[in-house]
Amino acid sequence: MLTKNDEKINGFLFVIILPFLLFAMSYYGFESSYVRLKTMEKAPDFMFSSVYAYRVIPNYLSVHVTEVVTFIVNNYLSFLKNFLLKQGTLFYHSIFLINSFFFVLSSIILHFIFKLKSADILLNANIRKMIHLLAIFFIVIVQYVPTNCDSIAIFFYLSGALLTLKYLQDRKFTHFILLCIIVFISTLVRETSCLNISFFAAVCIDFKKLKNRDFTFIKELIFLVIVFIVPYAGLRMMIHQEVSFVEGVYFRDNFSSPFNLSGLLFGTISLYFSYLLCNEEGRMLIRKYLFFSTPYLVMIAMVGLFWEVRLFIPLILTGFIFTSYQFKNTLPIQ
Repeated sequence: MLTKNDEKINGFLFVIILPFLLFAMSYYGFESSYVRLKTMEKAPDFMFSSVYAYRVIPNYLSVHVTEVVTFIVNNYLSFLKNFLLKQGTLFYHSIFLINSFFFVLSSIILHFIFKLKSADILLNANIRKMIHLLAIFFIVIVQYVPTNCDSIAIFFYLSGALLTLKYLQDRKFTHFILLCIIVFISTLVRETSCLNISFFAAVCIDFKKLKNRDFTFIKELIFLVIVFIVPYAGLRMMIHQEVSFVEGVYFRDNFSSPFNLSGLLFGTISLYFSYLLCNEEGRMLIRKYLFFSTPYLVMIAMVGLFWEVRLFIPLILTGFIFTSYQFKNTLPIQ
């Protein structure tokens, strides 16, 4: 029988230490052939042009964390400088520090989500750990496309999912306000913050009740949409770019390149895997979530690249959340 201290130690090992080690291996155990981030001395110009310019929080962190790391290495860790430069530039190490920090926070949020109201499949703590680590592996494996924003975006997305589930449980207005703040801030990270709206709609909106003119949660949904649109539109008015919305249209490439098709297949099979783990209620929620996420999926097909399977990670993680959470009898009696 595990004591509370044993549980805390195991939680620390499996929720923080092991995920961090896996993440470090992905950055230093092999080198990405997709983005030459490892050899860049500073934040590249493309981070401040086109659609990347609107990701102000990651860009800000990339610049200023690099300055801090450079100062510390030059003034206090000069004896390590040659060793560090052999493993990548100080800019690359800074990106790793930023991403690993938010990645570990994401692992902690996942831990809280999986324990929040466990479905039958996760009542066994060992099964819960396996699902948690499986979700972690999916996040780690997509790091062959290292960016300065994905780990931050995943953290905010999972935080929004946790707050949505808490609001669904207890209807505390504080949780909804925090969710709105998360959506607002995460829109300054990446446009995938809109998926928090899809998640909220999937778990809170009931189509059958809508037919009976029961509009519970509709006001909240509209408010979330406004909270997303305000910073999204505001950034595009304040930061003027030649191309405001997309970098390019890749629809034909997505359905002609074997790499892109394999990326689409990866995302589809991965989501289908979590779909199979769900009970009937979870499967219905995944279908609803995909319905509300249609604009995002269309944008991936049009202006994203399927080979960058990191774009599917929020969908895959949502599948695991729907697998883990017991939705029955969640809503309070109206």
